[in-house]
Amino acid sequence: MNRRTRLMVPAVLLVALISLAGCKKKSEPNLTPAETAPATAAPEPTAQITAKPSSISAGDQVVLSWKTVDATDVSIDGIGKVPTTGVQTVTPSESTTYHLVAHGDGGTAEASARVVVSTPPAVAVPTNTMTAEEEFKANVQDIFYDYDTYDIRSDAQSTLSHDASYLASHPSIKVVIGGYCDERGSDEYNLALGQNRADAAKNALVTAGIAADRIRVISYGKEKPFCSESTEECWQQNRRAGFSMDQK
Repeated sequence: MNRRTRLMVPAVLLVALISLAGCKKKSEPNLTPAETAPATAAPEPTAQITAKPSSISAGDQVVLSWKTVDATDVSIDGIGKVPTTGVQTVTPSESTTYHLVAHGDGGTAEASARVVVSTPPAVAVPTNTMTAEEEFKANVQDIFYDYDTYDIRSDAQSTLSHDASYLASHPSIKVVIGGYCDERGSDEYNLALGQNRADAAKNALVTAGIAADRIRVISYGKEKPFCSESTEECWQQNRRAGFSMDQK
């Protein structure tokens, strides 16, 4: 082997070693894929319902209030499907348990409110013990409206039917229907809304056969509240069409 060949052999070996080292640096260890995070479970819905008052006499009205969280479908036995949160006036004729069921992506929640209705024993009452106005109030009941509307609700339709039946059997009685609103909104807006509510109640009675000239309407807007607290239950009491005998 000549001197030139002896010099080239180490150089070739050196180049090979450098190439090998470079290949090793470029190779990366296999990375373990990150674990997949488990899907977050949907929260279970919650529900509550109250009835005020919870003990009444037959013919009295009760305000149901309910609230649910994380529910998409809510119903109350005897009423049907309802909003996830709301207030409704009912007139149970017997002791009733209002059972609420709320369904959601995370499951089902239930709540109940019991109303005890006491029926007084039948007593023979002389016909002359009640004034005409007292008898009117006992048989012609007010109706209630949802917020910012004058549409007749389903629970009010049965009340109006009973009112019309009494008025039909007492043709000499004339009626004043007052339209009332809760405290929210301007005076002018609520006067107009109260007028629409009174007119809606009048139209329902006329449709049921009561002569229009027996009915006078007036709007009180928010000027004569039945309840002065700033709560939804109180506002519900103030959103009404009120009936009274026309003394003119």
